[in-house]
Amino acid sequence: MEATLNAKEQEKARKKHPPGLYLLFFTEMWERFSYYAMRAILVLYLTSSLIDGGLAMKEGFAMSLYGFFTGAVYLTPMVGGWLTDRYIGRRKAITIGGVTMALGNIALFASQTHWALYLGLALLIIGNGFFKPNISTMVGELYEENDHRRDAAFTIFYMGINIGAFFSPLIVGLFTEFRYGFLVAALGMIIGQLLFNLLSNRYLGDIGIAPVGQATKGTNSTESANHPLTKKEKQRTAVVIIITVFVIFFWAGFEQAGSSLTLYTDRFVDRSIGSWTVPTAWFQSLNPLFIVILAPILSGLWVRLANSKRGDIKVPTKMGLGMIFLGLGYMVLLIAVLKTGSDEGNITLKANMMVIVITYLLHTFGELVLSPIGLSLVSKIAPVKLASLLMGVWLAGSGIANILAGQLASVTQSLGYFEVFSLIGMMAIVLGFILVLISRKLVKMME
Repeated sequence: MEATLNAKEQEKARKKHPPGLYLLFFTEMWERFSYYAMRAILVLYLTSSLIDGGLAMKEGFAMSLYGFFTGAVYLTPMVGGWLTDRYIGRRKAITIGGVTMALGNIALFASQTHWALYLGLALLIIGNGFFKPNISTMVGELYEENDHRRDAAFTIFYMGINIGAFFSPLIVGLFTEFRYGFLVAALGMIIGQLLFNLLSNRYLGDIGIAPVGQATKGTNSTESANHPLTKKEKQRTAVVIIITVFVIFFWAGFEQAGSSLTLYTDRFVDRSIGSWTVPTAWFQSLNPLFIVILAPILSGLWVRLANSKRGDIKVPTKMGLGMIFLGLGYMVLLIAVLKTGSDEGNITLKANMMVIVITYLLHTFGELVLSPIGLSLVSKIAPVKLASLLMGVWLAGSGIANILAGQLASVTQSLGYFEVFSLIGMMAIVLGFILVLISRKLVKMME
């Protein structure tokens, strides 16, 4: 009888997620609160007049700078991941990154000058390089390689990202001075670091303390970080790189949200509800709101499919569908773009805000079946010795995408919104179908 009870308790424990997941959930939530608070107002801050507390930059240059910044934020994790794997350890890297990012936002708050802008952005770029690849990798380390809870865990973790991303634009959108929005971002980062450093020993055990190379040094285990890559590990590494190349274009389209879509919403979308005007920054909360609503549904769906006779949808297929949803979002947006602009009397014609809402909803579907699943895939198939580095490669794809996104956004001022948005939409749909078609080959390389 006692053995039966113990077996039931063990089975129940296997169905639950480890408590460390929720610590990482809240740590990432506050980091994303900080990042999206800054992101929601950055382009508006760069392009607003000096009287309004901005830096009065030209729109094209501002969006290129925004793209370079958000791109560099995702490129530095390659360096941070490499240093972490060999010298620092994941927990220490997360702390270094968090403190550095807090200082970056404090610099933006302290002075509204060009030198403070570049200093603040530089600190944010460096700090993210240490923080980003390691928080995601530690989620994967909470689970065994074939644990069916892994995809669900990353979807839950993704909810933490988006709860923070939902609230921060709503808060910073209320401030008439941009500098206080940057202060709010700094405070969010500090709260997250306090939680992580006070509770990590209790809920994470030894995970992330020692660098991977040092933790396994001197052992004969096949899991050692010192052994050469096998043929299978090389194939799995190649899969990460191939999928990253496809995902670059997804993020190039998706990240228009912080630049060209923000300016389009600000100028060409009717944001009035009666006598009240919705702050432009608030539209940045739509995507995380939809994710918080939809993530539990999709998380449950992945688990149900994994346990069904039919089996789960293959990861590359899910990601291809994500790109198709992105493209459909732009197809909806084109309907509005065709009707907006200025008539002969210089009266701006504006689109209904529901078009933007539907666009962000479709983009959110795309993100949910691509991004958390991609994180899970990298943490699952990456060789141990390259775990943080390949997570950095995955994030570097987003970096390249953000730089490309900035360039695409900047040419909307010369080519026009319709031309750029239609190009993004059609390319996303085509590449999505290609990824679906080659998914079987990629799955064989992963097995």
